[in-house]
Amino acid sequence: MSMSTGTGSSGFNSEINVTPMVDIMLVLMIIFMVITPMLQQGVTVAIPKGDNPDEDANITKDSAVVISVPEPGQFYVGRDAVNGDMQKLVSMVKTRMDLLKPTDPHVVYLKGGIQVPYGEIVKVITNIREAGYGELGLVADKKKPGE
Repeated sequence: MSMSTGTGSSGFNSEINVTPMVDIMLVLMIIFMVITPMLQQGVTVAIPKGDNPDEDANITKDSAVVISVPEPGQFYVGRDAVNGDMQKLVSMVKTRMDLLKPTDPHVVYLKGGIQVPYGEIVKVITNIREAGYGELGLVADKKKPGE
């Protein structure tokens, strides 16, 4: 593979062609930018903000039992929808809690949307506690400076 450089010498070109590598890196970057938002676990809920909530690292694990209430009457366990049926919600939580390892924290996390009435959240908490799960974690966002 020789290439004429115009100087009359017929030597090999020893420079590295980085164009294919840059193309591959750009494609990988685009793929990661598209896939990363899809990796978010659960349902998107506009949750209340507080001054000092510390994030529990266990909530982001795949094994975490997270109940989301984005709107009144809408319930999700993880990404699975429960159509307003509280008994089905409790049975799904029981099923997921039974799948946890003994080393995993046995906490049910609850994300309540801003528009959801307080009574709806209390009803979910009451049913989960009556099912025998006393450890509940209420999820809130941390306020950013200036909010």
